[in-house]
Amino acid sequence: MNFAVPPEAYARFMGRYAEPLAAVFASFVGVEARDKVLDVGCGPGALTAHLLSVGAVVVAIDPSPPFVDAIRVRFPDVDVRQGAAEELPYGTAAFDAAVAQLVVHFMTDPVVGVRQMARVTRRGGVVAACVWDGPTGALAPFWDAVHVMAPSVEDEALLSGAHEGHLTELFEAAGLRDVEEDSIAVDVVHPTFDEWWEPYTLGVGPAGAYFQQLDDEARARLEGVARERLGSGPFTVTATAWAARGTV
Repeated sequence: MNFAVPPEAYARFMGRYAEPLAAVFASFVGVEARDKVLDVGCGPGALTAHLLSVGAVVVAIDPSPPFVDAIRVRFPDVDVRQGAAEELPYGTAAFDAAVAQLVVHFMTDPVVGVRQMARVTRRGGVVAACVWDGPTGALAPFWDAVHVMAPSVEDEALLSGAHEGHLTELFEAAGLRDVEEDSIAVDVVHPTFDEWWEPYTLGVGPAGAYFQQLDDEARARLEGVARERLGSGPFTVTATAWAARGTV
């Protein structure tokens, strides 16, 4: 999946949801000041920024070189590395918590990735992740419009963790204890349709990849369907995610 995109494009596409979600997710996890936290799949830094703001000591990792470079510029004091969740380059029990916001569903092997997060977290520490709910997540309005045109197209609802209970299954398979799962949500107001729509044209993630493979006529039709459904704005997208935490 294409996340080798300019950090600015990702921020325009997903940052508008990821930034407010970070505060809700960190509260769910229970991160406190001075906790040493690993941000797995940090992207351009939505969760990293919030964790730093509450006084956590943050280490970050992401497979995308542009995102790693962006973190280094934005937070020069943060230890950030390029790498995948399935092969975390850290010692055992190095962190108080390991967290992954909007990442598990893109891991090549989610159980291995979560197991690695548990390995690098101290005994009694917390591993946590959140993933957009398929039918009601941040991208649901886009895929709803797609399904008006092409009902059989697979959206992101089938990705790992994107339905109730699946994160719990992954966490328990990875050996975590006392797993708790709940829904969390943020409301994002879009002042105009065009402000909401334009980031989907940038080629970010599965939605962007789907848009890019359409011809000009199909793109125009999809935009028209979405505009008809959502209106000219302002409108609010309530983005729901599933969040799980477990103890090492």
